Amino acid sequence: MPENKLRFAPSPTGDLHIGNARTLILNYVYSKSISGELILRIDDTDKDRSEERFYSSIMKDVEWLKISISAIERQSSKTEKYIKIRDYLIKEGYLYPCYETDEELNRLRKVSLSSGLPPIYDRASLKLTKQEIKDHEANGIKPYWRFKLDRENITWNDLIRGEQTIACNSFSDPVLIRADGTFLYTLPSVVDDIDMGITHVLRGEDHVSNTATQIQLFKILGSNIPNFGHHSLMVQKDGSRMSKRIGSMSLKDIRDSGIEPMTLLNYCARIGTSDAIEAFQSIDQLVNNYSLTKISRSPARFSFEELMGLNKKVIQNISFRTLDKRLMDLDIDGKDVEVFWDTVKTNINTINEAQKWWNIVKDDKINIDLTQINRDFLKIAQETLPNTPWNDKTWSIWTDQISQKTGLKGRELFLPLRIALTGENSGPELAKFILLLGRDLVLRRLNI
Repeated sequence: MPENKLRFAPSPTGDLHIGNARTLILNYVYSKSISGELILRIDDTDKDRSEERFYSSIMKDVEWLKISISAIERQSSKTEKYIKIRDYLIKEGYLYPCYETDEELNRLRKVSLSSGLPPIYDRASLKLTKQEIKDHEANGIKPYWRFKLDRENITWNDLIRGEQTIACNSFSDPVLIRADGTFLYTLPSVVDDIDMGITHVLRGEDHVSNTATQIQLFKILGSNIPNFGHHSLMVQKDGSRMSKRIGSMSLKDIRDSGIEPMTLLNYCARIGTSDAIEAFQSIDQLVNNYSLTKISRSPARFSFEELMGLNKKVIQNISFRTLDKRLMDLDIDGKDVEVFWDTVKTNINTINEAQKWWNIVKDDKINIDLTQINRDFLKIAQETLPNTPWNDKTWSIWTDQISQKTGLKGRELFLPLRIALTGENSGPELAKFILLLGRDLVLRRLNI
């Protein structure tokens, strides 16, 4: 069994967005770099917001990325274990009941702020008498439960941020259990990490403040403390935060746009680091010399244009043997397919875009902007078109003859030919592309 274990812990309350994907990918790449395993833990204790369709979506995202998961754990199936730990913590005095309403807490927070004091809970509930507690319960008020922090400084050596110290007297005792008895994130997370033998916890820096609380819980429960690492967050191009709730780009959107899984792995593993983002073709190449210490403390800015540009580089280097079936799914099939792919791959951003060029090669009719076509020019092009057999010199021989008869050179010579032959203003190298079209089809297209 691997000694190193990591976990990715999404909540099935929405589709994974690109920021979530980065955390998943960092965990995966780092687990591979330390010969560890990655566990998928579904944080579905929030029954009101968790949905099976989002769980299915998460599983599809992981499968699409070809990320190997050693186990899948669902928190909703482990409630009895959390209750057992809850009862132990209550018995030992680590959890205490509180009865304040949200309105009362907000009022106390405002009073503290107006007095120039930090808005820290004053542990008033610890001073309640047995009779006062009975009165609350008689009035139907159910308690929520706070964790009684040890007011010490907690220090750990963060895998990314270096030595970190959190003063536990600088924030309120955290609420671990709601009044309805459901658990918030912290307690189930610690219990699961112990239960699954997690050795490394790699997550966003928005969890840094949670770490001190969790370390105290690990100690109370007699467990080894995992190695924590907190990476900078990914933000949108304009600097705004990523969020499932505000419609940031989901992995489904990225899949549908034609991005390759390896492109996203390359991008998310390297964005916001001191390493350049490269178009690796395998996870082994990406993992080589991987280090968490290269992750910057500054937010990583996501750019879809940059991602698409990387995708273009990735598909240019994909082996044709691995593409054969995918091209067949696009109805791209025949003896010329490999030559076709080598011709068009440098002019497409996604593999799906190859279908357009295949249609241009195979269809008799294409849409042409006649305003950009001079019929006298096309007549000369027909008259000078070399006879077969054609080879890689045919294009230069042909265009030299057209240039001699028309005096045209450069863009004025090549653009009308491209438009007549492909219907496009730009595209693959015509010297190769006309070999795919063949002489008969080229003649038909010149005869507008």
